[in-house]
This record gives sequence, C-alpha cells and structure tokens, in this order.
Amino acid sequence: MIKLFHVSDVHFGAEDPDAIAWFSSCVAAEKPDAVIMTGDLTMRATRAEFKQGGDWLRSLGVPVTLEVGNHDIPYYWDPLRRLFAPYQRYAAVEKMIEQPLDVHGVTVVPLKTTARAQWRWNWSKGRVSKSSLRRALALIEETPKDHLILVAAHHPLIEGPTKGTAKTRRGDEALDALAAAGAHAVLSGHVHDPFDVPIDRDGRIIRMVGAGTLSRRTRHTPAGFNEIRVEGLGFETIARTQDDKPAVVITER
Repeated sequence: MIKLFHVSDVHFGAEDPDAIAWFSSCVAAEKPDAVIMTGDLTMRATRAEFKQGGDWLRSLGVPVTLEVGNHDIPYYWDPLRRLFAPYQRYAAVEKMIEQPLDVHGVTVVPLKTTARAQWRWNWSKGRVSKSSLRRALALIEETPKDHLILVAAHHPLIEGPTKGTAKTRRGDEALDALAAAGAHAVLSGHVHDPFDVPIDRDGRIIRMVGAGTLSRRTRHTPAGFNEIRVEGLGFETIARTQDDKPAVVITER
C-alpha cells in the first residue's frame, strides 16, 4: 500500500503551530511515501513566510510537491510586484513548486490555477490557463498507463459540497480534458474543508478531493489533512482532524 499525505492552506503568517506540530509528528511516526501540498503555504507571500514554510516542508524528510495558492502571490496593495514579479519571493521553496512526482506507481501532475490578474474583482478565485492545462495534459500523456494519476491544483475545478467556493474559470473544461486524458482525481485546497466527490464525465469517473487547513482559519471542520491510501489504481481518502475523533473515511473507490 502507498500512503500519501495531502495537506493544504497552512498559511504561514496565520498558521496554527499546534496543528503544524501535530502534522509533523504524524509524518515522523507514519512515514508517508510523499506529501502533496496544494497551495497557500503563506498568508501574505512574504520572504519570511516562504522561508518558514520551506524550512517546515524540508524538515518532513519525505518527497514534497507544492502548488501555488492565491495567498502565495503578492496582494492587491503591491500591484507592481503582483503583476511583474509575482514569483520573486519563492527562493526558499522554488525546487518544490509545481514539480511532478512519481511514487511507486502513483504520478502527481501539477496544474496551476492561480492568476496574477483576472477580468473580475475577486482575483483570489481560480483560473485554468490554456498553457497550464496543456502542460498538465502533456505530463499525463508521458505517464505509464498503469499508474494512478493524481492532478494537484490549489482551487477545486468545479464547486464541491463545501460552503467555500473557488469559481474556477475554465475549470469545468479542464476537468473534462483531464478525465478524458486518464486522470483519476484532482486534489485541491482553498475552501478549508475536506471532501471527496466522484464526478462522471462521459462515462469516466474522476474524483475531486479537497483537503482542510492547518491554519487558524478553519471553517466547518477542525484543522486537518487527508491521508490517501493507494492500492493499484484504487484509493481511499481519509480526512484526519486534530481533535480526538476517529479518522473519517469520506468515500472509497
């Protein structure tokens, strides 16, 4: 069995130190094969926050791939940096960002869903560019056919069962293309509550899997992360929370 930890929205700068320490202890004790971090490592995209987050991810001692979240780009009050140098502060985590990952028959494919600017007021919402989708599809095409393919993005591509929303532009189209290409699931964050929903696209099931948060910005569920247990081309998602309640199996394929 392959074990992956899917974590999101840690928000260094507004992090929950107890939740982070708990997650680190779970990694140390259970030794997952990899950690998939689906964005919002920082709160305000400062160099100090990226350094703190990068030091933490490296301390886990397992392979890590990291997506960029909307909080990982400078905010509106720093428009020149946001528009012309949005990735200038990533040095501490650069080697982890949007890196494909292969772990014992599981391939993790990055899909960027953030944008430095959009034709709408709320730039925190998701957007899948044509170039980002092309890159993801090309990586899937290169993946061996007997691999489980997990796409990692920050924003859910379509709305799920949570109160928080992503309103990802071109997300529905991207989900169609990813399903047709053979992806088995899209892992995401952003909404701060966990879910695992099977979506039927032209007779092919692709699952949308969302992780909670390790920050103080919890919503309906306590601080937590997803444990993904893989057997062949099947997997189950377990939403684990910091409270004393047993882990909850959301759904199983």
